[in-house]
Amino acid sequence: MKRVHFIGIGGIGLSALAKFLSSQGYSISGSDMRQSEITDDLALNYGAKITIPHHIDAVEGADIVIYSAAVRANNVEYKRAKELGIELYSRKEALKFILSDKKVFAVAGAHGKSTTSAMLSSLIPSANALIGAISKEFGSNVRVGNNNSVVFEADESDESFLNSNPYLAIVTNVEPEHLEYYEYDLDRFYNAYKKFIELADIRVLNGDDEFLDSLEFEDTIKFYPSKELSDIAYILKDGEPYTRFGIDTLGEFEVLGFGEHIAIDAALAIKGAIETGEDVESVRARMLNYRGIKKRFDIVHNEDDFIVIDDYGHHPTEISATLEAIRVFADARGIDKIYAIWQPHKYTRTMDNLKGFVECFDGVDELIILPIWSSGEIEIPIDLKGAFSKYSPIMADRVGRENEAVVIKKDSNIIKEYDKGLVVAFGAGDITYQIRGEK
Repeated sequence: MKRVHFIGIGGIGLSALAKFLSSQGYSISGSDMRQSEITDDLALNYGAKITIPHHIDAVEGADIVIYSAAVRANNVEYKRAKELGIELYSRKEALKFILSDKKVFAVAGAHGKSTTSAMLSSLIPSANALIGAISKEFGSNVRVGNNNSVVFEADESDESFLNSNPYLAIVTNVEPEHLEYYEYDLDRFYNAYKKFIELADIRVLNGDDEFLDSLEFEDTIKFYPSKELSDIAYILKDGEPYTRFGIDTLGEFEVLGFGEHIAIDAALAIKGAIETGEDVESVRARMLNYRGIKKRFDIVHNEDDFIVIDDYGHHPTEISATLEAIRVFADARGIDKIYAIWQPHKYTRTMDNLKGFVECFDGVDELIILPIWSSGEIEIPIDLKGAFSKYSPIMADRVGRENEAVVIKKDSNIIKEYDKGLVVAFGAGDITYQIRGEK
């Protein structure tokens, strides 16, 4: 049995590959800087030997070493693997041998790819699934199926989606992001998407996206939400948000979540599932099995007059779409105050999209801004208080939970407390643990 060691195994993407290879008969081990829910799960349920933090001895005996994008050449395990002559792959490179013999249903896009991937997993329940979030339906970022097909969330941030061997390619939208990787070359960025789409045998594209609509490939389904979606309505079932919508020629569907963007993601997943051979009525029924994904419009506290939502949104477009849905949800629940907590993610992303971030919080009753989550980047001074002055933002150090209330802290002191209204926390850093009272 070959042993694969993962440097940075606690990340959502690398942990998914570790779990999947475990299901394929490999022995797995890994290391990370800190213990987490993910590393605990790998140790308990997948028999992985976990080393915290990275250590030179961790790679001893490994046949293959796979490392995350955050790992640098001076990492002690990376250096030791090279010295020992162990096969060494980045996550991007590893996809070639992991997915090369699979029938891959790949989902890519600037926004909504995790949601659409999880929905597609619900609609094709027999398939394996590798997604970049925790599906609440199967309680993991991985599902193992007894066949060769894989629903896969394909990542454009480092062009790794070009190694995903797509049979079906669903693309939700295309918006310039991760431009530091593409050296701010827009032609290179758009060409990467074009190459990914060209690799697939079957393509389902959001035709309302100008770039996607401009592409002409055979065996392509272009779905135009502005023309083909109809009768979008928001309903509550036992206090939970659902969106009801119609698709031309296919009829009416319901899906967990609020918002036009949820209906669009669901429709693309529906179109993709049908293209793989699933019948419409089965798809209609299975859509109700979708239970959402952790950290996306994730309701973590739900009372009549006080709701707390954790959301992964870390780009202005995502935050705007979520806030639009939250306003509808709050109104349906009879709540008139919305408080947004934002943990900016990366200095480069914050700088590149600062104008969009300033605009996307329009309409919130209060805005709380936490320190930027660096994600390993070198600090860039940004005057967030000045940039967001029209909101009179509350600049805080962290948030937490005490007696079910959300507390805002500065210099270890509670400066604000919320126990009524709707509080939504945005960010891709550790805010998800803070808002849940886990850190």
